[in-house]
Amino acid sequence: MKCPYCDYFESKVVDSRPTDEGQAIRRRRECTNCKKRFTTYEKVEEIPLVVKKKDGTRQPYSRSKLLNGLIRACEKRPVSMKNMEKIADDIEKKLNNSLEREITAELIGEMVMESLKEIDEVAYVRFASVYRQFKDINTFMDELKKILDEK
Repeated sequence: MKCPYCDYFESKVVDSRPTDEGQAIRRRRECTNCKKRFTTYEKVEEIPLVVKKKDGTRQPYSRSKLLNGLIRACEKRPVSMKNMEKIADDIEKKLNNSLEREITAELIGEMVMESLKEIDEVAYVRFASVYRQFKDINTFMDELKKILDEK
C-alpha cells in the first residue's frame, strides 16, 4: 500500500478491525519509511447486477424497488417489515450467488411471488395481479384456483 505522505510502497499493518457489521476491514498502517500512520479499508468487490426488463431495456438492480413492491403488496396485511426485508435479503443473496450478472425481471418477479405465497396469500395475489397484468376477472380467478388446488 502506497503511503499518502511520502509515496513509499512499504507499510506495515498496526491494527485491524471489522467495520460495517463485518462487511469491511479497517486497517491502521504505518509507513516503514516516514513512520506516519494512515487508515485503509478492505471490502469485497461487488459486481453490480443488471436487470433485463420485459421490453428489452436494462437497468441496475435496485433493492429499494424490490422492497417497495413488497411493501405495496403487503399493505394493510399482517406481514412485518422484518419479514419483507428478509424476503428481499434472501432474493438478493440468491441473485448474487448465481453466476449471472444479468437477471431478467421475470426471474425476480417469480422469486417474489414464491416467497409471498408462503407468507401471505392475499399479498401474493396482489403482487401477482400487477406482475402478471391480469387483463380480466377470469385470469384473476385462474390464479386463485391455482392457490386453492395447492391446498
